[in-house]
Amino acid sequence: MSDLPEGPLRLGPLLRFVDDTSATIWVETAEAARVTVEAGDVTATARTFAAHGHHYALVEVTGLPPGTKTPYRVHVDGEPVWPPDEPEFADFPPSVVPTLEPGKPLRVGFGSCRVSVSHDEESNARFGIDALRAYALRMAGLTGEPDRWPDVVVFLGDQVYADDTSPRMKEFIASRRDPEQPPWSELKDYQEYAHLYRLAWSDPANRWLLSTLPSAMIFDDHDIRDDWNTSWTWRQEMEATSWWHERVVAGLGSYWVYQHLGNLGAEDRADDKLWSRIAAYDGDDELDVTAELDELADRADQEPTSYRWSYSRDFGTQARLVVVDSRAARVLEPDHRSMLDDDEMAWLDERMRGDVDHLLVGTSLPLLMTPKLHHVEAFGEALAQGAWGRLGSKAGEWLRQTADLEHWAAFQGGFVQVAGMVVEVASGARGRAPRSVTFMSGDVHHSYVAEAWADPASGKRLTSAVVQATCSPIRNPLPRIMQVAFKVAALGKARPTGRLLGGKVPRSPLRWKVAQGPWYDNNLAVLELQEHRLHFWWSRGEVNDGDHDRPKLHRVATVDVATP
Repeated sequence: MSDLPEGPLRLGPLLRFVDDTSATIWVETAEAARVTVEAGDVTATARTFAAHGHHYALVEVTGLPPGTKTPYRVHVDGEPVWPPDEPEFADFPPSVVPTLEPGKPLRVGFGSCRVSVSHDEESNARFGIDALRAYALRMAGLTGEPDRWPDVVVFLGDQVYADDTSPRMKEFIASRRDPEQPPWSELKDYQEYAHLYRLAWSDPANRWLLSTLPSAMIFDDHDIRDDWNTSWTWRQEMEATSWWHERVVAGLGSYWVYQHLGNLGAEDRADDKLWSRIAAYDGDDELDVTAELDELADRADQEPTSYRWSYSRDFGTQARLVVVDSRAARVLEPDHRSMLDDDEMAWLDERMRGDVDHLLVGTSLPLLMTPKLHHVEAFGEALAQGAWGRLGSKAGEWLRQTADLEHWAAFQGGFVQVAGMVVEVASGARGRAPRSVTFMSGDVHHSYVAEAWADPASGKRLTSAVVQATCSPIRNPLPRIMQVAFKVAALGKARPTGRLLGGKVPRSPLRWKVAQGPWYDNNLAVLELQEHRLHFWWSRGEVNDGDHDRPKLHRVATVDVATP
């Protein structure tokens, strides 16, 4: 990995929300400044705002022509900073804003779980090749003829690892505090999160890709800590420590700045109270939002209904993308458990509607796990909830935390509600049934495609294809012993768990089977919405002739799912 960026532009630019005529570009600067983006004949400017001594700007570029790729440049206080005049960027083409072309088949990239380590032979041997970086090199035309780019890439969690830090992150931690004291080599505060994001997004190839490929993001557990919000017991144990409060406030606050803001279009961003304060500020000095940001993050942690991290957007009538927070919005009370609180569930219910050609749901945790894993997690929840007595409850909680049994299947109340929404959408009970309902997920460190149908006992007939497409990891492979276990778990069909577990859990509205996979490569997946099918492919990087700096992209799997 190259040295971290110096000069006026500390990090970025990141190309975030893009539609047919506008784009949002995010940067971090070294000092308070005015940031200007020039894209063709269009110029847009924004002042930085400050948080914890760092400086950020979100530049909203409007008036762009639809269906075009417009090269852009970035200036900080009048000084040109992007494209950079540095040797490692010399071979990359200019960064562009690729506006959407109405009616063109949508392409969506997706994946999760990417560690921030170097790209040399030693790191590649341990963590595998970074699939995102291999994709960037192909997009840039440096390792082969570039394919048509995705219109957007959805990063489904664990963009950064706050709890399992790299050697370079450990060096930074040791330079400012004693790593023998809690929280040891895990992240402690906002400064450490800011450094972690720099490590994650500063490699030249990935930095170029993030500057030219629109992105949407959502957190998962490692953005905060492994098993974040697994259970009431887990949360009580964390809150009893001396360091957790500062950690979760820093994690959520930095997520708002580095990831969440760019997820939103201009209208949705205008509804955010903190962003509205930033956008309306007209003072002489740079606005410092440190206190307000910490307050937002603290309250969002303690009162999840106070802030919504989920978001959605429509791509005309072709598709609706709904990205769901399956971590912070959990209800963990022993007598009332759900993956989503009532407000969040109502929000999702409003968006799980037809009258679009394709309904895409991004959630870091797969709704439909491989069948045996689903049943194990459903059993684990029932056990922890006392279905087999007090002793069984303790064993269930231990199993839940030890084996990471905390996906949708382990929150059966919420799972059944969402699965019921899927059945209603796909059967035409919520407007015109879409051609497909597709869940895009990550987290589980293996990739697969599952196809679902309604429980025959419901009497419902689905006219939409219902698909779970999972892509994980981008770079953090599963140990081989776990790969064998997941291969076994993928066999068979998911039957109504209520019957299998003697009525201890609700009956599932859906049945499903793994149609393709699992695969264990470091992957990035792409979905193209074609006329009568969903066209998926998964790609990984390969090193040829010992050239670890220029891995080539190799297709691992191609999957087509027919749609009406």
